[in-house]
Amino acid sequence: MKKTATELLFDALWTTPKDKFVWQSILKQAKELEKQEIKIAYLVGANDISIQYHDIGEKNSEEYYNETYGQ
Repeated sequence: MKKTATELLFDALWTTPKDKFVWQSILKQAKELEKQEIKIAYLVGANDISIQYHDIGEKNSEEYYNETYGQ
């Protein structure tokens, strides 16, 4: 089963000996996974309305993420 960003973060923080650099690395991995999950959710939603609207795709999901969550 695929893990969510939250599950990945929790498991990594629970099982890994931690110092400042490890925590930052784990957080970076979780944020990247979360970004991918958000982009996929956006594309699924866009696909649902693509019958009514055209020109929605990968580029727009990246724009949506950057505008909403910053990059």
